[in-house]
Amino acid sequence: MAGIDGRRQAALVLLCAAVFLDSMDLSLMGVALPAIQRDLSLSAGTLQWLVSGYAVAYGGFLLLGGRMADLFGRRRVFLLSLGVFAAASLAGGLLSEGWPLVVTRVVKGVAAALTAPAALSLITTTFTEGPGRNRALGIYSLAGATGYSAGLVASGLLTEVSWRLVFFLPVPIALLVVAAAPMVLPKEAPRTGSAGGFDAAGAVTATGGVLLLVYALTETSRPAGLVALLLLGAFVVVERRQRDPLIPLEVFRSRTLTAGGSGPDGYRPAFLVAGAFSLLGAALAYLGIRTPGADRQPARSGV
Repeated sequence: MAGIDGRRQAALVLLCAAVFLDSMDLSLMGVALPAIQRDLSLSAGTLQWLVSGYAVAYGGFLLLGGRMADLFGRRRVFLLSLGVFAAASLAGGLLSEGWPLVVTRVVKGVAAALTAPAALSLITTTFTEGPGRNRALGIYSLAGATGYSAGLVASGLLTEVSWRLVFFLPVPIALLVVAAAPMVLPKEAPRTGSAGGFDAAGAVTATGGVLLLVYALTETSRPAGLVALLLLGAFVVVERRQRDPLIPLEVFRSRTLTAGGSGPDGYRPAFLVAGAFSLLGAALAYLGIRTPGADRQPARSGV
């Protein structure tokens, strides 16, 4: 019994490390932006998209990531997406051109959006409902919040040496998690029944709507915001009519699912909140670019 509990605790540590990386990378760029701009002579627009690209992709693909974990397996999606995250981080640290750097940030945002729902769902399947699961979810949430704060501090300290270290920092952590996770994460039993169809219309309207909403808020674009609201309204209509919806709308009426995510679909509403935090991160980093004191010492800015 102690061995089983030890394995669960190790799994929780690795899953928390993954969400820590996702949150940290959201804030990691903020303090490094002035140094990147000086070194690579990037325009303000390109510089902003080093942050917004991650935030837009992360916030936009969270719901779709949850459904992909359902269809292809939580463990598999978690490991593959975390591997892509590490590869994109490594590529970003080696590049010296503006828009290729932005592409790596977008890829990382998509990978993080697939990692987060898979990790949270793995917690709900690893820990049985009750105090143990509630404690695990609390630790998981704390890891995400800590990662965002740690990213600001680490960005300032690492930028004092080289801004490239900001890109390289997640690589060894992600690779360590990928190497250790197969030994502690439970293997999923083969599906005996149908996993349900893929809600393509819901995926397009939800992902497109959230992507445009994040874009509208980071770029202060009213037309994009209007289209986003129309798409999200269409998403609600589509979900009401779908036999296998991307998000069963009934979960929003369930106090248990909305608060704790105890059922198979309960973790998805939480990602609406996570998407909101991605908007906050992009906005804070953007303000950092525009603030007159943004040229102060990176370590002081991070703290």
